Amino acid sequence: MTTRRNFITGAAGAMVGASLVSKAGAAAIPEAPVQSSPATQPPLHPTSGRPYNPVVTLNGWSLPWRMKDGVKEFHLVAEPVVREIAPGMKANLWGYNGQSPGPTIEVVEGDKVRIFVTNKLPEATTIHWHGQILPSGMDGVAGLVQPAIAPGKTFVYEFVARYAGTFMYHPHSDEMTQMAMGMMGFWVTHPKDPRRHAVDRDFVFLLNAYDIEPGNYTPNVNTMLDFNLWTINSRAFPGTDPMVVRKDDKVRIRMGNLTMTNHPFHIHGHRFEVTGTDGGWIPPSARWPEVTVDIGVGQMRAIEFVADNPGDWAFHCHKSHHTMNAMSHAMPNLIGVDQAGVAKKINDLVPGYMVMGDKGGSMGGMHMALPENTLPMMAGRGPFGDIEMGGMFTVIKIREGLARGDYRDPGWYKHPAGTVAHEWTGPVPDAVSAPGAPASGEVIGTARRGGHEGH
Repeated sequence: MTTRRNFITGAAGAMVGASLVSKAGAAAIPEAPVQSSPATQPPLHPTSGRPYNPVVTLNGWSLPWRMKDGVKEFHLVAEPVVREIAPGMKANLWGYNGQSPGPTIEVVEGDKVRIFVTNKLPEATTIHWHGQILPSGMDGVAGLVQPAIAPGKTFVYEFVARYAGTFMYHPHSDEMTQMAMGMMGFWVTHPKDPRRHAVDRDFVFLLNAYDIEPGNYTPNVNTMLDFNLWTINSRAFPGTDPMVVRKDDKVRIRMGNLTMTNHPFHIHGHRFEVTGTDGGWIPPSARWPEVTVDIGVGQMRAIEFVADNPGDWAFHCHKSHHTMNAMSHAMPNLIGVDQAGVAKKINDLVPGYMVMGDKGGSMGGMHMALPENTLPMMAGRGPFGDIEMGGMFTVIKIREGLARGDYRDPGWYKHPAGTVAHEWTGPVPDAVSAPGAPASGEVIGTARRGGHEGH
């Protein structure tokens, strides 16, 4: 982590509504730490203020603070950033303190919070504290409750974190552009009593999406629904880190959705309980078991489970196209279409042309050259071969014998003997086809162009 020590101390232009102006103006502004690594950073244990059990931001970090006259002070800097979506692809985004999403803010229920926001973007911005119960003038809607923060200016927001729970932050100024460019962050308000809702590992991340055509570096901010990069904290698999968990740990995963569609997130190998919503914690008697939780646009969910089943367990959005990387959406369906003759003719003109999609969409083993700055649709590699997923996908790695605070990747799971699915080598009866089913290689109807707008 690097810092901007004294970057903005004493800067002119700090302002806020009502009586807070003079108080903020008299205070020196704290430094704004910067994070440049895309790797998951260790939990930030509190060294001042009230105690709490910190969270771990997947492929992210938590923002340090300072205590001043009993107030917890943070400094966010809105600015252009370069985010590595996954190895082999970078994107020009907008974010906070060097990264998109911005750092997670962690406070304790009842904390007085002061957040300085400096705008280094080329246009005006604000921050809306999504889900917080606060004075209207601190709600961050440009034009409605405050003037927008002009480029080069610093505003200060100040309120009390009234309720424990899971929250987000994002602009409410030209938000179509600014959120499409990656401006967002996570917020956790911990309970006053650290023993309440305590778990062993508490992960957080935001779901976000971008439209970046192969060869480009900057998202198309006019895209409404048809994004081509579906990401967890602006990282696409295989760029997403695993969530490393000790066997029998009680695990919480908090997710916020700032994309333009819902995401049904699915955990393999475990049932979990939905324990938190936008409105706070669900009483234990009202929690319900699931293996998939749907997270609507603008919503937050917390789920909890006991990691009692060792292994490497997939964790992903169940919308299949959301586990693909930079795919083209305007492709015809060529399953069952014999392209051999066409391919021979094209190869006479374009050596190396490959037939694609006549047997399905699998691209495992097709190591084709890619345009500059893009990702294969499916690029993960596991111990048994290609993991044909990308995008909103990662792995929960549950292991025995990990230390309490150890989040290092333990490598792939070593399966006990006899616990891996394998080829059957015994006698196999003749396969039976359903009446009326097409014979192998037979094509019914014609190929049509398809799309998946509006999903």
